[in-house]
Amino acid sequence: MDERYIRNLGALTEEECALLRMKTVFVAGCGGLGGYLIEMLLRIGVGEIRAADGDVFEASNLNRQLLSSPLSLGQSKAEAAAARAALVNPDVRFVAVPQFVAEENAAELMRGCHAVLDALDNIQARRILARACAKENIPLIHGAICGWSAQAAVVMPGDDLIDRIYPEGARLNSKTSLSFTPPFCAALQMALCTGLLTGRPLETGRLYMADLLDMEMESIF
Repeated sequence: MDERYIRNLGALTEEECALLRMKTVFVAGCGGLGGYLIEMLLRIGVGEIRAADGDVFEASNLNRQLLSSPLSLGQSKAEAAAARAALVNPDVRFVAVPQFVAEENAAELMRGCHAVLDALDNIQARRILARACAKENIPLIHGAICGWSAQAAVVMPGDDLIDRIYPEGARLNSKTSLSFTPPFCAALQMALCTGLLTGRPLETGRLYMADLLDMEMESIF
């Protein structure tokens, strides 16, 4: 077993670590959530990562986005993710796509993947992502943040959870983001994703919600 994954053992079996090396995961978005998700995927040893984002870094990203720095302002987020991947774990196959997830490309971007991680920041794109996951029969691990709050869920193909979380007419009223909320949310998503990829028993169709100000967590649906 590769020494870099030795500390996974105990929490994961050697067989589960080997299984992760055979998996491909698509990350939709390389910003606040996406940067941390990519980092965690690289370090746990998933074999292939695809990541898509058509945006570039701006100064307002610096308070929370792992892949950003003053030197990266104006740089493609997807290309920054690829550079980080080559630095952290060059054994992982990393495919960077400098495009936004859209109706026209979503299904193709995720085709053949074993899981999709939602690191998007708008409702319409999440609906597109969920529809593409249903079409391609791929589980979606949803995640979202706002201020002190984070939420995550496993959405299996055919489940309408995203539509229940974001019913018609729903709007995002705030884009407030703190430095610690994205890594917390990404950790929730990665725990769900790792359980899913290794075949562990997992309750799907539930929304896990965390309030980091009052230190409360609940699940609904």
